[in-house]
Amino acid sequence: MTETAMNERPAPTTFQPAAQGLTIAPAPLPAAGSTPAGLQDRAVLSRRRWLVLGLNLATLAALLYGLAQVLGAGGWTVADSAILVAFLFGAPWTVLGFWNAVLGFWLLHGVKDGLERVAPFAAAGDLPTPIAVRTAILMTLRNEDPARAFARLHVVKKSLNATGEGGWYDYFVLSDTNDPEVAAAEERLAAAWQAEAGEDCRIIYRRRSDNAGFKAGNVRDFCERWGADYELMLPLDADSVMSGEAIVKLTRMMQAYPKLGILQSLVVGMPSQSAFARVFQFGMRQGMRPYTMGSAWWIGDCGPFWGHNAMVRIAPFRDGCHLPVLPGRAPLGGAVMSHDQVEATLMRRAGYEVRVLPVEGGSWEENPPTMLDFAKRDLRWCLGNLQYLKLMDIPGLLPMSRFQLFWAILMFLGLPAWTLMIALLPLKAIEDRGIADYPAGLAAGLYLLFLAMYLSPKLAGFADILLSRGGAGAYGGRLRFVASAAIELVFAFLQGAVLSFRTTLFMIGLLFGRSRIGWGGQARDAHALSLATAFSGLWPHLLFALYLFGTLAVLSPSLLIWSLPLTAGYLLAIPFAMATALPSLGAWFARQGLCGIPEDFDPPPVLQAIRAETRS
Repeated sequence: MTETAMNERPAPTTFQPAAQGLTIAPAPLPAAGSTPAGLQDRAVLSRRRWLVLGLNLATLAALLYGLAQVLGAGGWTVADSAILVAFLFGAPWTVLGFWNAVLGFWLLHGVKDGLERVAPFAAAGDLPTPIAVRTAILMTLRNEDPARAFARLHVVKKSLNATGEGGWYDYFVLSDTNDPEVAAAEERLAAAWQAEAGEDCRIIYRRRSDNAGFKAGNVRDFCERWGADYELMLPLDADSVMSGEAIVKLTRMMQAYPKLGILQSLVVGMPSQSAFARVFQFGMRQGMRPYTMGSAWWIGDCGPFWGHNAMVRIAPFRDGCHLPVLPGRAPLGGAVMSHDQVEATLMRRAGYEVRVLPVEGGSWEENPPTMLDFAKRDLRWCLGNLQYLKLMDIPGLLPMSRFQLFWAILMFLGLPAWTLMIALLPLKAIEDRGIADYPAGLAAGLYLLFLAMYLSPKLAGFADILLSRGGAGAYGGRLRFVASAAIELVFAFLQGAVLSFRTTLFMIGLLFGRSRIGWGGQARDAHALSLATAFSGLWPHLLFALYLFGTLAVLSPSLLIWSLPLTAGYLLAIPFAMATALPSLGAWFARQGLCGIPEDFDPPPVLQAIRAETRS
């Protein structure tokens, strides 16, 4: 490992910021039968989970029964059986998304105390309780733009200092960079920042000579070397930023409830000049809010961890969340790539709660600027989630934690299932042509119902904004918001087709040991895609589209038209990727205020400061 000279400073054994001498009342012990932090009654949480299970099973059974009636018309064939089994793999994610959206919308608009039911710890963040726990703010880097990353961390520090609680926070830049020029730039920026800060706070830059364990190994190295000096840590990615106010609120919640192990709020996209990123994060923002609110209602103390922009209690993380090295060869063997969800289950096994605060405010990230950049990141998640197949037998996990790992696997296993169903459409068109009493009405009804369920998180999010006072105004007005929502719905169908087929090809490659995913720097800024680049990445989509559209155009033109929401993305993949990558289109969207987010129209001080840092 290599380090700069500033790392030679000894770790302090005591830490007394300006607000010393304060006493914090200990949190009450959890009541018998409650979750570890004493936030919820286990019986209440159990009833919620049984209710959600019952709703999902009943809905899935009804859909399967209806589909069986359609497929069985005229007798069962091999294609019919394959479609039914594929639907069983592909539908559960959509069904759960629907019920999460319904529950989330009810909590947002149907009850007065919805947030309190979901996040009973949230009130502690608004109390004027002085901070009395030391927190390390970490930024993990690997071949990223150093100036960009340091500018964000510098802004976070200034924002925290403005709260008056900045003395309780230290800063660590944890680099796994292996590019010598990038590493040299990191060291120069780190030394300059440390000299500028002086004794104001502790700023450490550390670079490893390899990236053993990927990001999780990077963070573990910090925990083992410096973790004993801190109660909490706040991991940030190179594209992350949080406001000081948001950080202090999360710190107060963690301080008030010592059995909270991991806590994070919603992480939303930052304003972007990329058309792709603007449309994606506009839709993600609407769908994530009701979905996460609904899921937090029944997941409770076994919540998700997204790996960054989250408060983590170091001691149980260091002692109880050590990731295993998976048996076998790469790509499924070796270090765990999607570490965050595993760490969440291990934290819960250690007797600490993992919670999500399903509200927006003060926590941002940047999204990939093009379809191909997004797909690259998505495939890394796919590989990481599939590694969970080797982790299902971890001893001591709670049943809900095992379900979370299984559900993360099913998230990607469902995508080739949908691709198979669509690939069998021409064969079904041939088989069903001779059926006189084919249940066309039932088939159309099931199809439209399922599309509505697929879109339900987005639709619930759109309705939430339109029904909230000042909601549409924050997005540039009702007309802009509705127009943006329409653009995003079309985008979602096209993007869904591209990603599902690309993931299917990737998973087929995994079966033959041919798929590989690296872990390096990511593109952040808007940039165009050439025809050659788009074609090289998406030509298989075009071949699949020619097969599908060619056969259906001859066999059943009406079925082709009905299928367009799910299949147009295959045919349009290349122009879709090129168009949404055009900087000129992104600039036009920005000028018109289309697919803008509230931070586009009223940027908070932290994001204004980042713009100023970037220009300087």
